[in-house]
Amino acid sequence: MDRHLRALVLGAALATGLVGSAVAAKTTATIGMRLEPPHLDPTAGAAAAIDEIVYQNIFEGLTQIDESGQVQPDLAESWTISEDGLTYTFKLRDGVTFHDGTSFDAEDVKFSFERAKAEDSTNAQKRIFEPIESITAVDPTTVEIKLSRPAGSFLFDLGWGDAVIVAPESADTNKTDPVGTGAFKFDRWVKGDRVEISSFDDYWGTSAKLTGATFKFIGDPAAALAAVLAGDVDAFPNFPATENLPQLEADPRFDVVVGTTEGETILALNNKRPPFDNKKVRQAISHAIDRQAVIDGAMFGYGTPIGSHFAPHNPAYVDLTGLYAYDPAKAKALLDEAGDGDGFKATLKLPPTTYARRSGEIIASELGKIGIEVEIIPVEWAQWLEEVFRGGDFDMTIVSHTEPLDIDIYARDDYYFGYDNPEFDAIIEKLQSEADTDARNALYEQAQRMIAEDAVNAFLFQLPKAGVWDKNLKGLWANAPIQANDLTDASWQQ
Repeated sequence: MDRHLRALVLGAALATGLVGSAVAAKTTATIGMRLEPPHLDPTAGAAAAIDEIVYQNIFEGLTQIDESGQVQPDLAESWTISEDGLTYTFKLRDGVTFHDGTSFDAEDVKFSFERAKAEDSTNAQKRIFEPIESITAVDPTTVEIKLSRPAGSFLFDLGWGDAVIVAPESADTNKTDPVGTGAFKFDRWVKGDRVEISSFDDYWGTSAKLTGATFKFIGDPAAALAAVLAGDVDAFPNFPATENLPQLEADPRFDVVVGTTEGETILALNNKRPPFDNKKVRQAISHAIDRQAVIDGAMFGYGTPIGSHFAPHNPAYVDLTGLYAYDPAKAKALLDEAGDGDGFKATLKLPPTTYARRSGEIIASELGKIGIEVEIIPVEWAQWLEEVFRGGDFDMTIVSHTEPLDIDIYARDDYYFGYDNPEFDAIIEKLQSEADTDARNALYEQAQRMIAEDAVNAFLFQLPKAGVWDKNLKGLWANAPIQANDLTDASWQQ
């Protein structure tokens, strides 16, 4: 009997060791994503899902933004800035190659930025390149960039996905076959299902610990939960079903990490279309929405109320949530003052994200209480980008703007919600040329107050980053200071 017991114990120990070895030996990861990107070129599109696959994994910039939101060297190993703030000289890393074997040098930087700055550029952040007056390839490893005016956030802006370096040999096909300098190379895109990448053997820096990764697109929240529980995905960095987080927190197989994002979630209003061109109507809508009820009902309590387009964790943040406190009676009175006391009909186009669809139902109900009859129109992501973002064909929509420090979008003449205020534009113009931190923060405060007082949009909440992943998978970001699923430090550990 003792011999049998000893054999059973030994067998169990061996089995446990084998399981542990199997986990430790795992070298690939499957990452769940809610949305499939429209293409894979971060320099030619605004969809966050593009950067969530390719940023730092496939493409790199002169600088990069790390998990704490700080600027770090990347393809530029160092730089100097002239005393007047107008000339940046970048020392580039030597011996870097693109995934197709072509070499990286100063001419690629010149090509990338001139392409992004060009009149026919489709870069979603052309304002990054607007102050550039000239780009000179001094030698293969030195680039000199002269600005027409100081740009206090220039190094930070160069760390965005929109400013990654591409090669002239492959730039035209990056949408479907991305070629960068990153630690991973593109392998395959199975439309409607997944994107596969693998480690790049000739990477200039520290090699990725993972030999490969698969980004799996799972649109339905229930399917996302099922995939996590079944182990079909190893991580869901932006888990869409926040109502299931307590269940996952109680499961010892997973780590649940709730962090911050740059995602200001707004009920965007078409300021160019009646009656939303009337400030009193926009103010009425803002007073009619109970932000906390939206957070509780749509996000199950995860999220931070906001009163303007600015992240609460930023040092320059001003809490303006009290400006439009929930007050249906005041909302109704403002509609009366606007001449819309009898109410009106409006459409609400909702992209497929869980937060948008769920928030939309709650907001439609709340607006109905003040006489605004809302027709909800669900649209797919590509349709939203075409009709709403590019076409401006909407009354209201809900979206989270995940770009960092993007309050400048309210100064863009052609931006989809159609805000036009020369005084605000002047604040942003000063901000773009101001390098002093205190002065920049003061300008940010002015900008926040102005768009809040104008009720440009109804500001809802800061999107949380609810990450769920296998407890043995380490090196994933808790916070999202930029749109990214950076896998360059990810690894399996026992």
